[in-house]
Amino acid sequence: MNRAALLARLADREPWDILVIGGGATGLGTAVEAAARGYRTLLAEAHDFAKGTSSRSTKLVHGGVRYLRQGNIGLVFEALKERGRLLANAPHLVRNLSFVVPRYDWWEGPFYGAGLKLYDLLAGSLGLGPSRLLSRAETLAEIPTVEPAGLRGGVIYHDAQFDDARLALTLARTCADLGGAPINYLALERLAKDGDGRDSRVTGALLRDRETGAEHTVAARVVVNATGIFSDAVRRLDDPDAPPLLAPSQGVHLVLDRRFLPGESAIMLPHTDDGRVLFAIPWHGRTILGTTDTPLVSGEPPLEPRALPEEVEFLLREARRHLAHPPEPADVLAVFAGLRPLVRGGSPEGTEDTAALARDHQLLAARSGLVTITGGKWTTYRKMGEDTVHLAARVAGLPERPSPTAELALRGRSEEDLGEPWSVYGSDAPTLSALAGERPEWGALLHPRLPYRTVQVVWAVRHEMARTVEDVLARRTRALLLDARASVEAAPEVARVMAAELGRDAAWQAEQVARYGELATGYILIR
Repeated sequence: MNRAALLARLADREPWDILVIGGGATGLGTAVEAAARGYRTLLAEAHDFAKGTSSRSTKLVHGGVRYLRQGNIGLVFEALKERGRLLANAPHLVRNLSFVVPRYDWWEGPFYGAGLKLYDLLAGSLGLGPSRLLSRAETLAEIPTVEPAGLRGGVIYHDAQFDDARLALTLARTCADLGGAPINYLALERLAKDGDGRDSRVTGALLRDRETGAEHTVAARVVVNATGIFSDAVRRLDDPDAPPLLAPSQGVHLVLDRRFLPGESAIMLPHTDDGRVLFAIPWHGRTILGTTDTPLVSGEPPLEPRALPEEVEFLLREARRHLAHPPEPADVLAVFAGLRPLVRGGSPEGTEDTAALARDHQLLAARSGLVTITGGKWTTYRKMGEDTVHLAARVAGLPERPSPTAELALRGRSEEDLGEPWSVYGSDAPTLSALAGERPEWGALLHPRLPYRTVQVVWAVRHEMARTVEDVLARRTRALLLDARASVEAAPEVARVMAAELGRDAAWQAEQVARYGELATGYILIR
């Protein structure tokens, strides 16, 4: 996947069938769907793939146990079906993970047991394993750090876990393999129209290369707005009077050492102080604790949301209640926040309970032909893309073609477990290993507290369109989340290797290190 070669395709004046704006889960899923159907597809991402919400999830591919409590059976059924498909199509990125719900009251066994049996039933043949009741001893064997006082037992069930940013990169590479053109750092400046009146149609866009400043006017038969939390802003480029669709909500996670959850199972706590579900999850040799649900009060959503002190305190307080050896602020290796593009309910602006807003997606076509897809979650990205391309093809008058993505193997598909940090590369791992053999220094660790090696920086530049130190440390690897301080210490070496690959000078290196250090400061709890 070569950015210069993809940019060169913009010089072709033939209209694109589908232009997708946004390189997160929804946009990439839509672009893969369109390219897989044989439509000429361009994706423009203003920053980096999965820069926003799509790299800041709870790292779960799941049906959503708590949606059963809300009565949203349809959403759960669809998500469980998509969970099974993703596990089959990208087993190098998605794995079966057992979850234990600890029981402290007598009624919790039959109550949660019945609900999880319904979860199993909805999953059907795509289920990952049956739920069952656990004794107290079995529960402590699965989750040895749970608070033992008053523990009666537990309920175990199965969902799936993934690496969100790596799946985004996999989708970008899959799109390119299918003939599409996914390009990062290509920003939407304005929509092109065939007139000035209310009945004018969107015919393309003016895009700007954020690296060079070069502008590209591209024609498209249909434009898809898949910009997540920024969807309303793009809709206002089309119609300044467009009413808001979204009520964004912030979710915060804390990353801890593995000693806080040393087993192979996750913990699911279904009754926190604010009524949310809380998870403690093993991930890449760390423990993720989350999440919160805080409404964004007003204004444009930030590209880099920051955890509020009360959100951090909430998570630490819940950990103190439920873990035998709870973490202190000094134990937090990283704190990250993401904004969910929740579809607005019918209540007055600013009054929604975002924990209760719809997690399923919404599609609409404006009078101008601009197609907007918003809402949803990572688990259902493929179905969102399928629905979006169905509508976009009708709007554009494209030839109708069936969706092939339900069984489409994603780039690198492999069932071999290569261990950390190689498994996320799947079938590309042997090529990466061969690259490491070219220079002995490329096999060195970037930092003693991180699992990543120098060769992964080289690979990220050559094959994954990494353009900045942040791209490498935040998304090509997950160093920023695994240990924010260690990632800052690794930044100068990453900048040096990238500069050699990209032909950058010492000033570029210094600027990149400084810029990354400033960004990473927001992920460090105690500075």
